[in-house]
Amino acid sequence: MNNESIAKNYAEALLELATKANASTEWAALINGVAGAVEQDVTLQRFLAAPQVTEAHKIAMLGKALNDKAPSTFVKFLQKLVTNRRQTLIPEIAVAYGDLLDAAEGRLHARVTVARETSEADVQAIAASLSRSIGKVVVPHVAVDSRILGGVIVKYGDTVMDGSVRRRLERLKARMVSR
Repeated sequence: MNNESIAKNYAEALLELATKANASTEWAALINGVAGAVEQDVTLQRFLAAPQVTEAHKIAMLGKALNDKAPSTFVKFLQKLVTNRRQTLIPEIAVAYGDLLDAAEGRLHARVTVARETSEADVQAIAASLSRSIGKVVVPHVAVDSRILGGVIVKYGDTVMDGSVRRRLERLKARMVSR
């Protein structure tokens, strides 16, 4: 089983625990915070990965560090990761948890490419239009690429909706050349 599958399994278990605690969103912030700390702090990465540091010491340190900052069930989950030697997967578990939470709440993240900077009102209008057409709440991640000349390109999952002026011109050119 690859790390992505393992991380997803742990994320599913974490989401189930969070749902029982009625704190799915709060736990997303917690797991993302822990994952961010692991990714940014080399000392923490080495501590968690070090085979010479005992499991008991790692568990005790996690408990001490998160004692007043996180629910005991969440801390026990992290400690169980250490017991199962999966603590280095915390960043992957956080990503998988976010994906599962988004799916459970009907959210879809989409990369939206526009030709020029757009106002927040335009971004919200794009999100609303996409939400109506896709049937889920769309969270747009906007990027600017002047090469598309105008229009918009939307990517989510394996789907690409190319409504750019550049693409329209290319299709027009292809039709004119083929005649």
